[in-house]
Amino acid sequence: MSSNAVVFVIDDDQDVRDALQLLMESVGLEVEAFSSAQQYLDQFDQERSGCILLDIRMPGMSGLDLQARLSAEQIHPPIVIITGHGDVSMAVRAVQAGATDFLEKPFNDQALLDSVHRALERDARQRGVASHLSDIRERLERLTPRERVILEQVAAGKRNKVIAADLDISQSTVEVHRSRVMEKMEAASLSDLMRMVIALEG
Repeated sequence: MSSNAVVFVIDDDQDVRDALQLLMESVGLEVEAFSSAQQYLDQFDQERSGCILLDIRMPGMSGLDLQARLSAEQIHPPIVIITGHGDVSMAVRAVQAGATDFLEKPFNDQALLDSVHRALERDARQRGVASHLSDIRERLERLTPRERVILEQVAAGKRNKVIAADLDISQSTVEVHRSRVMEKMEAASLSDLMRMVIALEG
């Protein structure tokens, strides 16, 4: 979990915002509070890690509307929904759309903290995967067009002899290109290279 992770509290009720901020800060979590979904969106930065505590019913943009807007982003903090008793069906929809959890008001403090920690762990995992994929893409950019073709052929499971015949080049040339692909992709083995290709396709 990132030491820079922030719990973003979004609720139009000042008392609820204050209570949530006090609770989060009591266990050492950094908090930023917003009175509306739009206020949060105005400062949204996908690079900032953390999670969102989000009320469903708010004037203007609802919690569900904000969730839909954020889902268009490449990455965003996981969402924990806070809901009144009459909003459970909407909260279920939010979870089906990707929210990590929902809690009914009045909520149990420990249950809420548990949900927040699960969301923060999920955010750390997501950002770790995103960072890994970014590294692989950067390595891929180092390859020449010919090396990319060789990588595609190797990923398709073709042997050097077959690749050479398909591309009408010598087997030794294939071996040189293949060695450069392994070096530029920083692959320790063929299986390591294949895992990178599969990660990019996923």
